[in-house]
Amino acid sequence: MKTPNLNIITNKLLLFVIVLTAGLNQLTAQQDAQYTQYMYNTVSVNPGYAGSRGNLSVAALHRSQWIGLDGAPITQTFNVHSPIGYRGVGLGLSIVNDKIGPTSETYFDIDFSYTIYTSNEGRLSFGLKASAHLLDVRFSELNQIAPDNSLQNDIDNQFSPNFGAGIYYHNERFYAGISVPRILQTKHFQEGPAPSTAKEQMNFYLITGYVWDLSSNFKFKPTILSKLVQGAPLQVDLSANFMLNEKFILGAAYRWDAAYSGMFGFNVSNKFLIGIAYDREITELGNAVYNDGSFEVIFRYDFISTQGNLKSPRFF
Repeated sequence: MKTPNLNIITNKLLLFVIVLTAGLNQLTAQQDAQYTQYMYNTVSVNPGYAGSRGNLSVAALHRSQWIGLDGAPITQTFNVHSPIGYRGVGLGLSIVNDKIGPTSETYFDIDFSYTIYTSNEGRLSFGLKASAHLLDVRFSELNQIAPDNSLQNDIDNQFSPNFGAGIYYHNERFYAGISVPRILQTKHFQEGPAPSTAKEQMNFYLITGYVWDLSSNFKFKPTILSKLVQGAPLQVDLSANFMLNEKFILGAAYRWDAAYSGMFGFNVSNKFLIGIAYDREITELGNAVYNDGSFEVIFRYDFISTQGNLKSPRFF
């Protein structure tokens, strides 16, 4: 049986990157970073989540996608958010760094939310996100078979501002949110005598989940994340997580027509969560010899001042 050549696979991946980021005319595609453990990283896609945990919360996530393929996506995310005062205001800061092939993007986001009480347990939050985006493209690292004059000069720290908005509702068992993290459709690569452009499209997110008590120490939480962007297929992530004794979390997920995932989480305490996830592609890329799947790890710490502020570890 013939084995795929690593150089061929790598060249195809880099070709995909070049086409994705610097298309010949104008290209639209999904650009936002992808997460399997989105249920623990909601503030990255919906600013209305900022402050909703009721205390200062800090999280850090690392994702390595398509392990074994040169130039495959690597994402790091750090966020911190908290309620401010007693008037329903929440503030947050997020930093997202996303690398694929010769490109590197960094987002610095400030999140603001305002929450109103809809019932004794219900909370409805309106959020705004302000973003600063830095883009690096190292064309000098590419081995171009047929050199393109428009791909000779590296792009260093190209700055573009953006803003987003979201609505988030939750009570003790249910949550749902709609958001657009980046509203401005920024264009890049507009240099040279025959400039080529890549335009960032708006990504629309819908996220929801519900927690059932199957017994006094066993909880079940199904969740859905749906992402819609012009020029790309609808993305739907379905997951099911079980929590035992408020400590151990075991789950599985399915990304429609894309991947299966396994997840494991551990509440070290009611303040500290560790979560890991592994994805296996079901597309043609998943059959590549040098693709060992995708790995993700997240750490989250809640600064809970009093024991009465949180009855048990939050499942979302």
